[in-house]
Amino acid sequence: MAHLDTREKLAILADAAKYDASCASSGTSKRSSVGSKGIGSTEGMGICHSYAPDGRCISLLKILLTNSCIFDCHYCINRRSSNVRRARFTVDEVVKLTLAFYRRNYIEGLFLSSGIIGTSDYTMDQLVRVAKTLREEHDFRGYIHLKTIPDADPELLEQAGLYADRLSINIELPTESGLAKLAPEKNGIRIRGAMTGLKTAIDDNKDARKHYRSAPKFAPAGQSTQMIVGADGADDSAIMGTAQSLYGRFQMRRVYYSAFSPIPDASAVLPLVSPPLIREHRLYQADWLMRFYGFGVGEVQDATDAGNLPLDIDPKTAWALKNRGQFPVDINRAPREMLLRVPGLGVKTVNAILRVRRQRALRLDDVGRLTRGIEKLRPWLIAADWRPVALAERGDLRATLVKPARAQLELFG
Repeated sequence: MAHLDTREKLAILADAAKYDASCASSGTSKRSSVGSKGIGSTEGMGICHSYAPDGRCISLLKILLTNSCIFDCHYCINRRSSNVRRARFTVDEVVKLTLAFYRRNYIEGLFLSSGIIGTSDYTMDQLVRVAKTLREEHDFRGYIHLKTIPDADPELLEQAGLYADRLSINIELPTESGLAKLAPEKNGIRIRGAMTGLKTAIDDNKDARKHYRSAPKFAPAGQSTQMIVGADGADDSAIMGTAQSLYGRFQMRRVYYSAFSPIPDASAVLPLVSPPLIREHRLYQADWLMRFYGFGVGEVQDATDAGNLPLDIDPKTAWALKNRGQFPVDINRAPREMLLRVPGLGVKTVNAILRVRRQRALRLDDVGRLTRGIEKLRPWLIAADWRPVALAERGDLRATLVKPARAQLELFG
């Protein structure tokens, strides 16, 4: 590896980290250095390409410790056989970069991942040393997210949880068969075993803090994971089934979906083109339905066409079209659970409807004032002055809900 200065390393290792989507966070404990000798704080809101309620963009320094790796996963641009320029930070360099970027008000925390160098234990030890140095030597109180190594010694993972706000272990691919085909050096059983260990440690820490207020916090923002979409043959139904299993078994804070991106000198077992980005978006929408709208995984899978979510309409609308017998919904009488299933109604809007209808019956215009638009809602609901008799029974209802594709206008047409 050629000798590189810190700026050159940063260019390589920040670019290499862009393929990891699981860097946003929420739910960590709030900390501030006001009135102390420490540095940094956490907001408790989403971090890294997220926005606070007042419009501020909050971001992390998102880098790899190194893009060298002993594994040869087919889908990874940093795989052992990949012809990419390699770089590696020292622990001290990452610490100095994090503090320097924070003092310039560029970041509010650190997201640190790494290729596997030497052994899994050695790599994990380096990651832990970065977080430990920031916390203990510099009293850094900003947000830290560490991407952990499944094969590392459990004691190292426990140490990581004492210094990091969130830990994550990538499940990599939605199915065991996909993992065996595209990442044969990785083991799904060991990955899930490490997730189980983290869940147990988080649960034990919560229990300890109920009895002993002095007990140190362990990964207060929980754990997350990421799976690659479109690299293997898994359809959306299988992907959402895996996601539901991860949420249920390991109490994941987030499951991230990363659309496969073709890489240089790719293996012949990989697809030649990436899946449409709208597919990734639809998976996040379906994930949202399970997490916040009360949909079961079976209902989300029911919204698919031959196993995949439709790309031209959102999953909630797709589900509603397949369950038209449950609509239209009376906006003034329906329970919250059913209102959340109405296409176009979000959680905040439903809560507002429930508050207002205690005072008076809602008309269609009233609902329109609580949402961004009423057109999408017309076929699905009944209001004091509205009943969509003909509209709800139209055979071409789906066609009326699909927005026409936008085309770029000719400048000199």
